[in-house]
Amino acid sequence: MRYVSTRGAAPTLEFDDVLLTGLARDGGLYVPEAWPTLAPDDLRRLRGRPYAEVAAAVLRPFLAGSVVERDLDAIAAETYAGFDHAAVAPLVQLDHRLWLLELFHGPTIAFKDYALQLLGRLFDRVLAARGRRMTVVGATSGDTGSAAIEACRDRDAVDIFILYPRGRVSEVQRRQMTTVASANVHTIAVDGSFDDCQDLVKALFADGEFRDETGLAAVNSINWARIVAQTAYYVAAGVALGAPDRPVAFSVPTGNFGNVYAAWVARRIGLPIPRLVVGANTNDILDRFFRTGEMKMAPVVPTLSPSMDIQISSNFERLLFELADRDAETVTGQMRGFRAERRFGVDPRQLAAAREIFTSARLDDAGTLETIALVRRATGITIDPHTAVGLAAARSAEASIDPAVPLVTLGCAHPAKFPDAVEKATGHRPPLPERLADLFDRPERSEDLDNDLEALKRHIRARIGATGAAA
Repeated sequence: MRYVSTRGAAPTLEFDDVLLTGLARDGGLYVPEAWPTLAPDDLRRLRGRPYAEVAAAVLRPFLAGSVVERDLDAIAAETYAGFDHAAVAPLVQLDHRLWLLELFHGPTIAFKDYALQLLGRLFDRVLAARGRRMTVVGATSGDTGSAAIEACRDRDAVDIFILYPRGRVSEVQRRQMTTVASANVHTIAVDGSFDDCQDLVKALFADGEFRDETGLAAVNSINWARIVAQTAYYVAAGVALGAPDRPVAFSVPTGNFGNVYAAWVARRIGLPIPRLVVGANTNDILDRFFRTGEMKMAPVVPTLSPSMDIQISSNFERLLFELADRDAETVTGQMRGFRAERRFGVDPRQLAAAREIFTSARLDDAGTLETIALVRRATGITIDPHTAVGLAAARSAEASIDPAVPLVTLGCAHPAKFPDAVEKATGHRPPLPERLADLFDRPERSEDLDNDLEALKRHIRARIGATGAAA
């Protein structure tokens, strides 16, 4: 399997190089050169199979030629053996057609675990085969950071640096990052928004000399391996609900567009998905795009769903590449215009193509609290604020989807990650799982940095110097 950049000027790479590279050297994102397909009989054979088997089946064609291809079944089994629920990603029925896909049964109780626990193991195998070390750098709006740290902590060939916006993640999210004592883990609170953190990470990757010097690698969803690993839970849910003989729609609370793009990938490789619903909070750049055809930045507004407090949805570039019929020159021009003018538009044909698959809805904080309260009263189930955004978006889209089609909302995080919002909505403060019960007693360790690229480079160099990360 070979991969190309959405901007067309970076080398075409095999999977292992894409895994370690993350962001393409031309600033684009890697996508498969040609899409594999899961035939209807392939999907039928996955019904009733353990989650790890489904994940391996989904990933296998994307890893063709990788040094880990032979061991993929064992790696997947090892990855998901430690998840708390026997089904790994269980489906819970909310009403006659609405389902909740619970994705918070991993070690950091958020959906990022489903990809990042696998990614850490893939890093280990590929780095060992190449005799290399690497420096992982990522930006987080809340959940990616702790999941990436959990996946990379104590690994011999990895140093990991996670940037998060100071004061703009929940206390549980912050402590899940800053209380990890492993010597190879470094957390950095940046004075700014998630978009500022993400821009710093992209600027590091754009500096070829620094990138090579430090052995830089990415864990954000700019890394293709993250996307394809997340595709697995859409396939698992789809076949459990009758695919390929029955179509299944999904509603996804969305900030950086990676999670819902993984659903698009599931559709592209053969899962019958007639509709993808994008749920946005007050930072509604994606909702505005699907309504108007214009992607236009606005100031980031802090909300009760902080992981979605984003105005630069990086993974949208991958969809844009497909909407432009894989014309990298068009995508490059649109992305340059976005940076320069803080906006770009697509032509009517591209917008119509996007709307054939996607619809969207926006929910503010008041609506988020109301949805959390309504769900608890109606079902006894407590959901987190991000899941509430996705669920409200699903309900707003129900009338536009064939009533015979089940509609699955992603349960992206355990409600205990956002106890203040949940308590405000329900009067009930959700407790942390037992393994995290002492989280607030653990000492924190983090560094504060200004939004300054050169200061960040100095910080990273000083901390990897003793370990020889680029050796």
